[in-house]
Amino acid sequence: MTSAREALQAAAKERILLTDGGWGTQIQLRKLAEGDYAGNLGLSHDQKGNNDILALTRPDIVTAIGEAYLAAGSDIVSTNTFSANRISQADYGAEALVADINIESARLGRETAVKYEAIDGRRRFVAGAVGPTNKTLSLSPDVNNPGYREIDFDELKHVYLDQVVALAEGGADFILIETIFDTLNAKAGIAATLEAEAKVGRELPLMISMTLTDLSGRNLSGHTVEAFWYAVRHAKPLTIGLNCSFGASQLRPHVKVLSDLADALVMVYPNAGLPNELGEYDELPDTTAGLVGEWAENGQVNILGGCCGSTPAHIAAMAKAIAGLVPRPVPDVPVRTRLAGLEPFTMAA
Repeated sequence: MTSAREALQAAAKERILLTDGGWGTQIQLRKLAEGDYAGNLGLSHDQKGNNDILALTRPDIVTAIGEAYLAAGSDIVSTNTFSANRISQADYGAEALVADINIESARLGRETAVKYEAIDGRRRFVAGAVGPTNKTLSLSPDVNNPGYREIDFDELKHVYLDQVVALAEGGADFILIETIFDTLNAKAGIAATLEAEAKVGRELPLMISMTLTDLSGRNLSGHTVEAFWYAVRHAKPLTIGLNCSFGASQLRPHVKVLSDLADALVMVYPNAGLPNELGEYDELPDTTAGLVGEWAENGQVNILGGCCGSTPAHIAAMAKAIAGLVPRPVPDVPVRTRLAGLEPFTMAA
């Protein structure tokens, strides 16, 4: 059987692909009670808001959301594991369940992908979602002690390693390191994934997605889009891209920069506009689809989707907007020494 990497790359030469949309906002719409989250696990902490644990306590909801996105046209379904790591689960006293959550969420995603592939013969993929945690390696949380760090690189790498191995065991095709606000955190995730490959005995292609924290086009650790790419390009990711951040209109110039320089597939999945004063997203599916459709028309993307506030209706509208459009050709980038501080540096030949 063709490997997941080869199959995705082959499909991306034929058409623009779709990933899924926001999971957190879809879960919020269901207005679940604490008991839905807690189930019969007997945990001591209040579990309300622990979306990841639903793979164990309400797998029907996780399956329903994944199926809704695939029915809308998604080629890739991500696992509901953004915070399924030891650091984030400590807030809920659920650290001991990290492996179970990731294995089960990936298994549910695989079941859903197999079901929809059987319907029309089109291969579907499962991306194991790895969020950034609530710790940062590059910045101090104490303004009076800029050298202080809450966590070090090796510890964070091991946190990621536990999650990535479990996602792989559950059946994830790819490891999606997403919403990257700190480039050093992403490097810990990359190192963990490389180690995980040796543990599970198979390739775990990386999908890497940066989030911008201001309109200048930098993440929280200060890297521009170009500098970020040079900092992670050594990992040979299957996809590189942007997610969350702002709505599609604000991301436009940064998508153009990434599209021009990256010799990998470009995957972009923005929020459905900016949240209103109540924290809700009002941007209609056709509006979002029209904005991301411009990137597709200009040959700047290979995979599209949505983040916060996006729904299956948004994905369906994107599918309609990009139908028949030619996918972005991956450029042949000249070999140069390309380095990254906060700004990129290219050494002359």
